[in-house]
Amino acid sequence: MVWMTAAEALHVLNVRPQTLYANVSRGKIRAKSDADDPRRSLYHRDDILRMARRSNGRRKIETVSAQAMQWGDPVLPSALSTAADGRLLYRGLDAVTLSATATLEDIADLLWQADRGQVLAATAAAASIATASASAAITRPASALGAGLLALALRSATDAPSLGRPAAELRAEAAGVLATLTAAMTAVPTPADNSGGAAPTDGKRANTGARQAITSAPSTATISRRLALAWQRPAAEDLLRRALVLMADHELNASTFATRVAVSTGASLAAGVLAGFTTLTGPLHGGASAEFAQLVASARQHGAGPAVQAWLSSGRPLPGFGHKLYAEGDPRARALLDLLPKLQPHTNLAAEAEAQAGELPNIDFALTLLAAAHELPDDAPFILFALGRCVGWLAHALEQVQANRLIRPRARYVGPSAGT
Repeated sequence: MVWMTAAEALHVLNVRPQTLYANVSRGKIRAKSDADDPRRSLYHRDDILRMARRSNGRRKIETVSAQAMQWGDPVLPSALSTAADGRLLYRGLDAVTLSATATLEDIADLLWQADRGQVLAATAAAASIATASASAAITRPASALGAGLLALALRSATDAPSLGRPAAELRAEAAGVLATLTAAMTAVPTPADNSGGAAPTDGKRANTGARQAITSAPSTATISRRLALAWQRPAAEDLLRRALVLMADHELNASTFATRVAVSTGASLAAGVLAGFTTLTGPLHGGASAEFAQLVASARQHGAGPAVQAWLSSGRPLPGFGHKLYAEGDPRARALLDLLPKLQPHTNLAAEAEAQAGELPNIDFALTLLAAAHELPDDAPFILFALGRCVGWLAHALEQVQANRLIRPRARYVGPSAGT
């Protein structure tokens, strides 16, 4: 179980109860009411163990630095976004509130400090060129992931370094990078596109004509509109828009940090986004939706309870559930789940995850449920994650260029001593 009683937590931490309660109030330790006795509280095991490693609060500088790389104190100053008091804020504005009406391009205007409507105009101008380039390629990767990697790699090989360039010029280039990734990931045909128009055997509508739909989209079409056209799901456009907004940025996560490290060397914006994009593919980050799909498949075969129990027994993190920044649940997930139908086995998985692990659905769960509810392509959750987060990567890249500092941490050597 991931929850501990107060007695267990105090034994591990070797501190007074007041210290435990103070860390809870400061958000350093997650707590919730005990379902068996509402008068008692339970404390999250991971947070307790992390605090215990601090040796009762007295930490050496190398330990502080190491923990800063593992869900510790922020390692870089940023004015872009933060998770605070159970909310996600973009430049001080609630992301969930923004998602009710804003487009991803609006959020780019906000995070990139561009004039209102500037990013939509710039991406629209670059979209036709990027789409033509993606469609004209002689050999196209068979997946949106492969297409995105290739498109960013090609730009990285030719785009100018970011160092010392005017902010307005870099913002225009950022819009081009966003358009390039969008065109690449939405222009990839599904297997049915290569089968003479045969209907997909799994009952899902294929991306037939996706490239033509994207090419014929109005020049002012937003990214959410382009996705709805590519996936032939116009009714899902509003939910796609909300999902993209909610994915736009999320503090200094692993992919964002990779982007900032790359750009801190003076690398191009495309190279920075490529660094973030490759990092996103890991199962502990943007690849979690693919892991969750495996959990769903297991639940369909064996039942939700046994599926969750088997996954937890394997020692792997439970995909689709829990987030260290949100003790009361991921607000991004709630914003989407409130608008989605209850489907099986997702509903039963959510109940079992809370019962067995004390974890609530996170954004990976919500994106996967969105894809299931609207019969989107299997890789739709990853595409939404990547295209939404691309705005954040570019915002951090622009911020890092302004900082004009190389990110170069030191290693704490733990290998064998030098020979005498």
